[in-house]
Amino acid sequence: MADTSKTEKVQLHAPDLEELRGGLCGSPRITDVGGVPYLVPLVRKEKEYNMNTVSKELELPGAFILGAAAAPNRIVGMNAELMPLVLTEAGGRPAVNSSYFSSINPADDQCLLEKYSDKFTDCNFGLLGNLYACEGKPGKVIEVQAKRRTGSHSLVTALRTSLEAHYPDKSLALGGTFIIQKGKAKIHIMPREFSVCPLNTNDDVNNWLKHFEVSAPLICQSVLVSRDPGLDLRVEHTHCFSHHGEGGHYYIDTTPDSVEYLGYFMPAEFVYRIDRPKETHGVGRD
Repeated sequence: MADTSKTEKVQLHAPDLEELRGGLCGSPRITDVGGVPYLVPLVRKEKEYNMNTVSKELELPGAFILGAAAAPNRIVGMNAELMPLVLTEAGGRPAVNSSYFSSINPADDQCLLEKYSDKFTDCNFGLLGNLYACEGKPGKVIEVQAKRRTGSHSLVTALRTSLEAHYPDKSLALGGTFIIQKGKAKIHIMPREFSVCPLNTNDDVNNWLKHFEVSAPLICQSVLVSRDPGLDLRVEHTHCFSHHGEGGHYYIDTTPDSVEYLGYFMPAEFVYRIDRPKETHGVGRD
């Protein structure tokens, strides 16, 4: 297991909220665990984390956690995308893991989406994770409805850059979920085997990844930060899953004229940086 003993914590700016919705409230916070430098240029397979341990590092044992991460290769036996949905353990109550993971199906080289708890009993993840954590209570959240994309940014990038423009001197973070109700989206899934050749550039990474176009409805889980407060954060990361067998790392919709989104987000009060890579780079963070 990776060392999570060195955790950095920074307070974030949180604006007022408007809409009343349930499930994303109560001590909202985000964390960036590990990082892309543990995946590329060459993998650090020993980097493995546990959601229950992370919740304690976040000073929120029993937290509800969602976001985007890598599957624990030691346990699943391969490299894969993870869509974490975990109610962590607390007070004698066991954890409930409702996560999904997607991999490349060796039978046809297509997406294979599976429910994590159908095969495994742990709450682990590997290498990297961008997670939103809260008490899972009802409360005021931000509702986002959007349709017909007119610019070049994804929904997540549009939200992040809007916050950055409105609060240029502050760091704001949002975590939450959105549904692509209509249209299609571009995703990637990492190959089952890690690259044995160093992936030194974004082109190297993109040529290694497997890209797909997938169809709505897609349930997306996202964490974004308007400005890195000096913690070497991945400023946005979104994974998606579905109930029709498709899911992975979300980039952007591919049907701008017909796409429709509905999302719920919560501003985080704090960001926690766990197991920050000592040697870093900007490759592979799209």
